[in-house]
Amino acid sequence: MSNIQKKKGVIAILTGGGDVPGLNPAIRAVTIRALREGYQVIGIRRGWAGAVGLLRDEHADNSDNYTILTEEIVNRAGRTGGTFLHSSRTNPSAVSKGSVPEHLRDKYTADKNDLTEEVLKNLSFLGVDYLIPIGGDDTLSYAVRLSTMGVKTVAIPKTMDNDVPGTDYCIGFSTCVSRTIELVNRLRTSAGSHERYLVIEVFGRYAGFTAILPTMAGAANRCVIPEYQFNMETLAELLSQDRQKNPSKYSVVLVSEGATYREGGMIFQDTATDAFGHAKLGGIGDFVSAELQSLSPRFNNGKTVNVINQRLGYLVRGGDPDAIDSIVPMAYGNLALDLIQSGMHGRLVVLKNGRYDNVPIEVVTSTKKKVDIEKFYNTERLRPHYKSFEMKPLFIMTSE
Repeated sequence: MSNIQKKKGVIAILTGGGDVPGLNPAIRAVTIRALREGYQVIGIRRGWAGAVGLLRDEHADNSDNYTILTEEIVNRAGRTGGTFLHSSRTNPSAVSKGSVPEHLRDKYTADKNDLTEEVLKNLSFLGVDYLIPIGGDDTLSYAVRLSTMGVKTVAIPKTMDNDVPGTDYCIGFSTCVSRTIELVNRLRTSAGSHERYLVIEVFGRYAGFTAILPTMAGAANRCVIPEYQFNMETLAELLSQDRQKNPSKYSVVLVSEGATYREGGMIFQDTATDAFGHAKLGGIGDFVSAELQSLSPRFNNGKTVNVINQRLGYLVRGGDPDAIDSIVPMAYGNLALDLIQSGMHGRLVVLKNGRYDNVPIEVVTSTKKKVDIEKFYNTERLRPHYKSFEMKPLFIMTSE
């Protein structure tokens, strides 16, 4: 039995996958509310890696795997970006042989190992009554599995891509959109000074929300997204028209990292994959830039138009959260405690049509959330539709 002394109950919280602004405010909200309701709160470190690596020994040093949370700890971190509990892309269902914790290597010797049995034992050792994982669809897909196995789970959606099914909003999305608009506007001065195309690669593996919404807000003339295979010549012609209409003689396109053109597929940095089977994307912006420059004479009286090419990457996920990514995590954390207080579990807290709610956690694995191109994307003009905004939520595009 763990040395954690039970009060009303023990709530464990973890953060998995990529970091985003808003994680620490969510941890803070859960912790403060839970402590005031009489629970004890532990933070599992490094996402599912901490849940896998725990040593079930009262005398072992498990400081790398979990910590007991207090108001002092979470108040100090609650206004900052990132996650002070740290994160990983560990998938306990498929741990590589080299990543199996040292104390388990005699037992698990396959190339891929399912360590779920150890996770369940570790949660029991800690005396965990409720588990609150905060993450995207990969992190939460494993939470779905634990929920079906009897772990009382209340999940909180987080991802800059905003593509967790069942919710209109995921923690981190607003700050990502705000930073994208800000950084694109900074780069406009260089694009205009040199009369170039400005190609900005943004996050978005399978969904184009991080490209289409900033474009809708005026950050770019065009955007290409994973949901629609674009034609490179069409893009070059449209950007050339935009450039000619602009008194400063430049135009801007946002390119989702998962976007594909009709003659090819996704572009990856290398062939290595993470624990959830995803290869690291990156390079579509470079490819689009080269193609645009090559095609530009055809639409510019035989003259080449040069390109400014920038991948925003971690610039949009680092730093402090904006107002929405401070407010929503607070609400999500308290929603999670409302459910726990009511004895409910197997739920995902969500925002739907501007209202906070909760849905069955199984929605995470039962469907995919993508941009509805018929409603929101003009495939001929490679930009958002600007119509039918009545009764739409704050960020326009819903989870259906």
